Amino acid sequence: MKLAFYGSSLLSAHRNGAATYYRGILAALGRQGFAITFHEPDIRDRREHRDIGPPAWCRVAVYPATDDGMKAAATEAAEADIVIKASGVGYADEALLTAAFAAARPDALRIWWDLDAPATIAEIGDDETHPLRIALPDLDLVLSSGGGNPVEEGFRHLGAKACETVYAALDPATHHPVAADPRFSCDLGFLGNRMADREERIETYLLEPADRLGARKFLVAGAGWEDKPCPPSLTKLGHLGTDLHNAFNASARAVLNVNRAAAAATGYCPSPRLFEAAGAGACLITDAWRGIEMFLTPGKEILVARDADDVVEALDALTPERAREIGEQALARLLADHTYARRAEALAGILGAAFRKKAGMRAA
Repeated sequence: MKLAFYGSSLLSAHRNGAATYYRGILAALGRQGFAITFHEPDIRDRREHRDIGPPAWCRVAVYPATDDGMKAAATEAAEADIVIKASGVGYADEALLTAAFAAARPDALRIWWDLDAPATIAEIGDDETHPLRIALPDLDLVLSSGGGNPVEEGFRHLGAKACETVYAALDPATHHPVAADPRFSCDLGFLGNRMADREERIETYLLEPADRLGARKFLVAGAGWEDKPCPPSLTKLGHLGTDLHNAFNASARAVLNVNRAAAAATGYCPSPRLFEAAGAGACLITDAWRGIEMFLTPGKEILVARDADDVVEALDALTPERAREIGEQALARLLADHTYARRAEALAGILGAAFRKKAGMRAA
């Protein structure tokens, strides 16, 4: 079965946190027998920071970030049995949304895949003229990377026929324990790009504890932090290639996970970074959000902080032995329950059901 996927980038994780999510779920779908073509625009920053080559499980079609390039890429949707347009592609998103689905065959599944669904639903609000809201009733399915029932109900309220959540997970072939690297040794590390809708929360969960615990060592890695005023105990590493993520996560005594504002408010939005860090055996401290227990058990497999006081308290009590124990238990839980292989099995079932439903409607 041929699948055409239009997304931000598979080859580069630079300012593209969705990359490892794409890689994990699409690699697992490839092993299920899907023939995948990933279409991504040739955006300069991503081209200059590619961290993987074209994978064996997927054909990557990089098209010029021009109107003609986008239109040519969209016509390739006609060759696919499943056409997926993801959120946040990064070039002419609204035009691509229309063009790719217009090119799809009548019998093909047409799917919107949202990587930031709580923010999307908030953005649409009551706007009846929003391009996605107009498109939703004609699509066969909406997939979301997080948000659970609140997001699924939100999309159905906006006119979607069906919505299913495909959570991030662990790809143990990519994210796994490695030897500690002295470059990344610290009491608390955060790996993530600077984003406007997460910055205030980063100030609470990372910068304030770093200011209060001046004798401890803190690290932040990711793009965009260069001009952010930070306490002296916090070192900025800049963009960190995915080949170094395991070492970063395995070297910190604790790794911080902080959700974006809309995701935290909605709940049920585990980030790919959470699974990557736990996959490397890290002891995670996460901001508090509804649904965390679906993935990791608070106090046993992950530490949950409601504010800066909780982060400081957790770090004060965290011995190397306790951190190691939490990391080991988190990894065991993910390997048992939350791998991309499991997600792909479930997704294959969702796609099969959508095909059967569409065939029945066309036959009626």
